[in-house]
Amino acid sequence: MTDLLITASRVLTGPGGECVEDGAVLIRGSVIAAVGPRDAVEAQAPEATPRRSFVGGTALPGLIDSHVHLAFDAGSDPVAALQDSDDEVLLQGMADRARQLLSIGVTTVRDLGDRNGLVVRLRDAIAEGTLPGPRVLSATTPLTSPGGHCWFLGGEVEGTDAIRGLVRRNVEAGADVIKVMATGGGLTKGGPAIWQSQFSVDDLRIVVEEAHCVGLPVAVHAHGTEGIEAAVAAGVDTIEHCTWMAEDGGFDLREDLVAAIKSAGIHVCTATSPNWRAFAERVGQERAEELFASMRWMAQLDVPMIAGTDAGVTRAVFDKIVNSLEFYQYLGIPLPKIIDMATITAAHALGIGSDAGRLAKGYRADVLVVDGNPLEELDALRRVRLVLAAGSPFHG
Repeated sequence: MTDLLITASRVLTGPGGECVEDGAVLIRGSVIAAVGPRDAVEAQAPEATPRRSFVGGTALPGLIDSHVHLAFDAGSDPVAALQDSDDEVLLQGMADRARQLLSIGVTTVRDLGDRNGLVVRLRDAIAEGTLPGPRVLSATTPLTSPGGHCWFLGGEVEGTDAIRGLVRRNVEAGADVIKVMATGGGLTKGGPAIWQSQFSVDDLRIVVEEAHCVGLPVAVHAHGTEGIEAAVAAGVDTIEHCTWMAEDGGFDLREDLVAAIKSAGIHVCTATSPNWRAFAERVGQERAEELFASMRWMAQLDVPMIAGTDAGVTRAVFDKIVNSLEFYQYLGIPLPKIIDMATITAAHALGIGSDAGRLAKGYRADVLVVDGNPLEELDALRRVRLVLAAGSPFHG
């Protein structure tokens, strides 16, 4: 890691599209030393400081993907691929996928479930500089019911003692977040229905109590409205998917629950696949719009949202986060807010807002430079010119 002065036609410095025209970012080691107008920042840089100029470009915080599964390969049957791989083969694939994420400007990921603590090993190797990759927040083993969603990751629990025990083992293993499957999921063949609850409110409260007492947040996978209600009552930190599904195959949209989510400061990560357009083509636009309606409803009610891709599950590839961001544009969310969902808002929701998610003095030097202006067109985020992770440039 070395010092670096970056100048660009615009530098995004805060929420809501706040930016400095003709700005600069001064990097010292792994942190940001100064941000602001080019002349003022250049004056703080020693004469010998290496410089990179990006005329017509935008410097912004590195992107945050708040929902990935590095242990899955995004193929046609990611569960079988995982089960057929030993830990060392699986870890190599995970390292390749982490490198892929970094190459497109994702400098932080929250991994919400893997096997045998492999993501912790990967996280630590990246932090030590042994492997290239984004900052990783690991959930280690997700809690699920016996035979429940993602049971094959090893987190089946039933009863108070088992729940407390797994949370504590995850903490000892180095978890950054605790993940619990409150409802079924489509990835698990023969498991509970996607809308079906797997844990009671009391069960989820035990998870939250154990996690919060050691300062860890709780992320809850919940498709069914009953599971969403239980998650809110338990005091979780984020709700993943949050699709408001009902037993009859329809949707049970509850404004009282939305009000409770907002009041409690819970963030929702819809974990929308980068493949959402192809999905809409397969099921037909009318059916797709019906399925997307609950997401649009939440957006219109200004539910706090953060960006995630569910990368690793079938067709959710690791190098297309912009596709997922364009889903939020499809819902009608303004572009500056979408950028916040993948930077400053996500950082606060994930508990790392004190040193990540924005370009500011003293923050980690996670920087993305692109051609064009993403506040006007998200496609600019695909035109990557430079990626820094904690001050280290990515070399493809």
